[in-house]
Amino acid sequence: MKTCRVAAPFVLALSLSCFAQSGPSGAGSSVGAASGAKARITVEAAVAAAMESNLQIHAAVRRLTLAQSRTATARSLDDPMLMVRDWNTPLRKPWDLNQAQLMFSIQQTFVSRKKRDFRAKVAGDDAEIAASDLESLKQEVAAEVRKACADLRRNAEEMRLHDRQDSLLKEALAAALAQYSTGRVPQADVLRAQIAVTRLDEHHIELEEQRDAAFAQLNSLMSRPADEDVEIAGDYPASVELPALEELERLAIEHRPELAGLRNGIAKSQDEAGATRLAMKPDFTAALGYMLMPTGSAARNAYMAEVTMNLPGLNRQRHEGEAMQADAATEIAQAELKARTSAVFLDVRQAQIEITAAQKRIKVYRDTLLPQAESAFKAATAAYQNNRGEFSALIESQNLLLDIQTDLYKASSARDAGMADLERAIGAAVPNEANPERKNQ
Repeated sequence: MKTCRVAAPFVLALSLSCFAQSGPSGAGSSVGAASGAKARITVEAAVAAAMESNLQIHAAVRRLTLAQSRTATARSLDDPMLMVRDWNTPLRKPWDLNQAQLMFSIQQTFVSRKKRDFRAKVAGDDAEIAASDLESLKQEVAAEVRKACADLRRNAEEMRLHDRQDSLLKEALAAALAQYSTGRVPQADVLRAQIAVTRLDEHHIELEEQRDAAFAQLNSLMSRPADEDVEIAGDYPASVELPALEELERLAIEHRPELAGLRNGIAKSQDEAGATRLAMKPDFTAALGYMLMPTGSAARNAYMAEVTMNLPGLNRQRHEGEAMQADAATEIAQAELKARTSAVFLDVRQAQIEITAAQKRIKVYRDTLLPQAESAFKAATAAYQNNRGEFSALIESQNLLLDIQTDLYKASSARDAGMADLERAIGAAVPNEANPERKNQ
């Protein structure tokens, strides 16, 4: 049977709707425009909400507060000691304290100021490390929020594209069934339309799964109910020119919290080594007491004064071993800093490659493939309208256009995720001259 065209109004509507679909940038692609009661939130607002409400950040803040409180007490002396001693109480009259010698004394151990200064330094290093851990966690959470927002933005665009495609294919299926019932189109056209609709239903399930997973991730980061719907406001930002790799690496060295934490770890190890060596110097304990002598003594009231000191020189092997351990810990911390710096540089380079590749794909999809796919769809539509083309060719060209538009959204989302990874890698926002869209979010 010769293939006849489906009703012209449907084909024209299909053509116009697909041609009206544009890329992810521009005012016409604002995410979630057709959604109803969802709460609209910008990426920056989502990051701010996570900074305020994230439970892991709250725990890290408490750890920092605890470390800072220890700094204030590091220079304190040990608690004074009160002693009460009963001597020479006769066993036959243990209750007769008049026959006993009683002593009441108070003693205090004095640690040198230099030792206490080193203890305060170590405590301060711990506080700096906790501050670096907190900043690192904040940046990690911010990066995850940005990536989740990128996923939701892409998903919303794909959902809108899917809904339009689903509506058009169902119209095509209805038209094909009507034409088939009159014998004007072959059964193969109906089957192709049915398969296309079913595949779209399958695609819709995948999109829903991706959306729900992104919702759960974002809401978890913001400490909200996992199933709460949000809508990411704003458009995809324009492509940017990234700073040179050397500049990005310099920013990472200056701002990456993990590197700062490792540098603080080296300082802590060095301070602990200094404190360990100072342990070779003795500490002194002073005691002063009052003595009540037994009844009949020449002097019933007396006092006692005592000074004691430890002898670390007699335990030199232990202290020298502790000093060697502290030196080894410093060397390990220095090696970890070098290794982590190398890993950070790799993160920076990978993020740079990811962004550059995504921006190249965006340009290819937007400037070359999308116009070509639209032209191919126009040609297939015109051929089918004039009974010179197959229905399968029309469906194929439409699916190709859908795939390219979807790939454009994915590339734009990958570019946003790459920017989040890059900012996480360097530990700071990409310089404004290379990241102007941050001002508008």
